[in-house]
Amino acid sequence: MQALCYDHTGPAQEVLNLRDRPKPQPQAGEVLVRVAVSGANPSDAKTRQGTRGPAPFPLIIPNSDGAGRIEAVGKGVDPARIGERVWLWNAAFGRPFGTAADYIALPSEQAAPLPDAATYAEGACLGIPALTAHRCLLADGPVTGLDVLVTGGAGAVGAYAIQMAKLSGARRVIATTSGGAKAEHALDMGADAVVNYRKGDAAQAILAATEGRGVDRIVEVEFGGNLEVTRKVLKQNGIIAAYGSMGDPEPQLPFYPMMFAAQTLRMVLVYLLPPEARAQGITALNGWLAAGALRHPVALQVPLAEGWRAHEACESNDRIGAALIDVAEGV
Repeated sequence: MQALCYDHTGPAQEVLNLRDRPKPQPQAGEVLVRVAVSGANPSDAKTRQGTRGPAPFPLIIPNSDGAGRIEAVGKGVDPARIGERVWLWNAAFGRPFGTAADYIALPSEQAAPLPDAATYAEGACLGIPALTAHRCLLADGPVTGLDVLVTGGAGAVGAYAIQMAKLSGARRVIATTSGGAKAEHALDMGADAVVNYRKGDAAQAILAATEGRGVDRIVEVEFGGNLEVTRKVLKQNGIIAAYGSMGDPEPQLPFYPMMFAAQTLRMVLVYLLPPEARAQGITALNGWLAAGALRHPVALQVPLAEGWRAHEACESNDRIGAALIDVAEGV
């Protein structure tokens, strides 16, 4: 089979190359998936760049997200799954071989059924960003009638969080962006208001967008860097669900001010979701997919031989939409 591989970290175009690799065989509890589309994410790019240390395996096929069709099953897996369209999650987490290849063998539970209404490209967008958005938004109960703030509203997680908040009955959804095309994108995803965090008093603008109420939930892309603003707008008993803090990786936590406002900080790492939370997320996503309720913006979609371009796109904050790799047609 053909696979996009690297055996040392570095620039995408330099280290990623196509190689002939043995077709994997599904072991007990696994399924063999013919990959149609692979999805690249910033975490895949950071591992390949070496941001998180040396290459964790002698040879790596990147990318945790993807979609395709089950071609074979291992011992203990229902043979009825053969032929099933699926979307994949955690395919490269703690594993050397991800979705940027003609085939992947992985645990059966990591291949979620893909509704007929969804394309493979849409399925390849889901794993990391959509499950992160779902967990951040809904881990602490329904958002019906609540005011929700989504920071980084033009990012992949942010765009899904905006849509999910609206679909889940939030009263007002406010997004922060750096303005321009990103602001337009957040509005297009359904945000009721967008605040440019680079201009003026962002906290005051957020409060104005909620008619002075403040926000009940925050889906937070940059906890430390945004803390000065979010502390001013989060209501008593409000919740911050943070999935990043790259700008300030060790922020000083205002414990007593938050405690005396009965506020909650939740850390979300999509790779380590509790099984029940993962199942809830998959069920919700598949329901929305079947109904055609979610939009899945794509920034670029390239062939496997040019998969390095998808990785490069994940290194830029300018990207709006998913970075996808077409692996095979007619799957």
